[in-house]
Amino acid sequence: MNKEIIKYPSPVLRKKSQEVEKVTEETKRLGWDMIETMEERKGIGLAGPQVGELKRVITVQLEKPLIFINPKILKKTKETEAREEGCLSFPGLFLKIKRHKGVEIEALNEKGEKINFEAVGLPARILQHEIDHLDGILFIDRTGFWQRLKIRNKLRQILKPPS
Repeated sequence: MNKEIIKYPSPVLRKKSQEVEKVTEETKRLGWDMIETMEERKGIGLAGPQVGELKRVITVQLEKPLIFINPKILKKTKETEAREEGCLSFPGLFLKIKRHKGVEIEALNEKGEKINFEAVGLPARILQHEIDHLDGILFIDRTGFWQRLKIRNKLRQILKPPS
């Protein structure tokens, strides 16, 4: 089932998500609904809070869509790079964000099995972005003062109710 995307400045996006105690049919359904929503919106990543679910569940579009439950970053490369990112909760806003080039995460898959997953480049960036959402951190928080100043008008447009 396609879910509504929660848009900035909803307070839900600033809340920390709860760990999933046990992977149930409901958890799996949430993951698959998030994949459907992500694909429908042409996104490459989605986190529970973005669909109003304060659960530590993310989906990412790699070679195929994947579900990660309770993801934790175990390792980050020292090397970083700044690249442009967008976010389904900030329609039309793209910002250059500095992130680690590579990460290793630990999570549960949709079967409840513990997995380790290594990613470099765009997949690592997606994972970091989505895990930030689970902690109430938005990509605008990762920008510098001057970049935030530049995007003020764009944020006002996002906040403006549709006519």
